Amino acid sequence: MGFLPSKSDTSLFTRFTTTATLFILIYVDDILVTGSSHTLVQQFITQLSSHFALKDLGRLHYFLGVEVTWHANTSLHLSQSNYIRHLLHRIDMLHVKPQPTPMVSSLRLTVDGSTSVEDPTFFRSIVGALQYVTITRPELSFVVNRFCQYMHQPQQSHWKAVKRILRYLAGTSSHGLHLCSSLSYSIMGFSDSNWATNLDDRKSTTSYCIFLGLNPISWVSKKQKVVSRSSTKAEYRSVATALTDMIWIQSLLNELRISSTTPCLYCDNLSDVQLAANPIMHSRSKHFELDLHFVRDHVLAKSLTLIHLPSQFQVADILTKPIFGSPFHSFRCKLRVFDKSSHLSLQGLLTECI
Repeated sequence: MGFLPSKSDTSLFTRFTTTATLFILIYVDDILVTGSSHTLVQQFITQLSSHFALKDLGRLHYFLGVEVTWHANTSLHLSQSNYIRHLLHRIDMLHVKPQPTPMVSSLRLTVDGSTSVEDPTFFRSIVGALQYVTITRPELSFVVNRFCQYMHQPQQSHWKAVKRILRYLAGTSSHGLHLCSSLSYSIMGFSDSNWATNLDDRKSTTSYCIFLGLNPISWVSKKQKVVSRSSTKAEYRSVATALTDMIWIQSLLNELRISSTTPCLYCDNLSDVQLAANPIMHSRSKHFELDLHFVRDHVLAKSLTLIHLPSQFQVADILTKPIFGSPFHSFRCKLRVFDKSSHLSLQGLLTECI
């Protein structure tokens, strides 16, 4: 049929002609088809149905548990409200009193914080289900990742904190990502870390979120594999990890024949920005030379712009630690997580944090 497999994503196939473009995304027996020509899309579906038994569900509205709501202003909303309600119903928490945030900022969790839960398998099942929710709820990435670290020995204190996440979801089940069309294909990232905050092994947390235009398309919150001896080292590891993802996104866009500007990465650690621009190797950076040279090479080649950003505007802060009150809701807004029924104009919300 003339399709070429993507080198960046094995589930993506593309076909380019002189007049139109067609993209196919395949996951087991679920297929998404889109392109620049509606006629070409219908012709492909007809051709495929002549060889395989399939059902055309029409315009995208549901895919792998993600609900898609289209708005008249060429924007769409991705949510998992049905999935969340099913999860809450499963543990009889559908009508509980909601909480404004998923985690209190003063909570200090450890592996042996209290007695073990009676049913560790049930705990793992619920936390595993919460992992899938982070597909459309980036503001939950940190807290869910944190409790995934206790699956081997869940405690009563862990389960009590997980129930707060569920109460937060009970009040925000219809929230999700609001994506809008944009003429800009600029790649912009926010990188952050929380140094040595794990009380069990003193490892740091790496986090970043990456935007394409106004829309978040990739986010990560995870514990670093080794202990960092300084906050600069922990932050630089986050920068290097974010840069790796930005390079992959650029590669994918190139395959889709979409041109983008030089990526910008915002970091709230001034030392990292200075190290990336300074060709002199400082003694304090000898423990992370590989990450240092990796980032510096891209900065010197002008394939990356690394910019210092004050901490109060650091969007990735919500992915590194529990945040409470208005800062949490502000960062959630900048991650474009809104209620499904919201029809507010979202233009310019992201640029306010720069």
